Amino acid sequence: MKLETDQPCRKKNGKECSFEFKTFVIEQINNGQISVNFAAKKYNVSRSTLEYWRRKLSNYSSKELKTLGVPIDQIAELQK
Repeated sequence: MKLETDQPCRKKNGKECSFEFKTFVIEQINNGQISVNFAAKKYNVSRSTLEYWRRKLSNYSSKELKTLGVPIDQIAELQK
């Protein structure tokens, strides 16, 4: 199968989302307000993309807490 040189191999049909939108959706999922399946249908984003955002944003939030100088152990104790 030959590909034509003027056309790209993959189509980019996804839409770009802002960081605020991603955090908004992931916060709703993490707080238990909506499920991953419902969020996927409501916001027209695949479940795998939502899981990817959750993994990436969980790393972001843990790095953010470290920069504030708050030990993560203290936060866990306060949450209990």
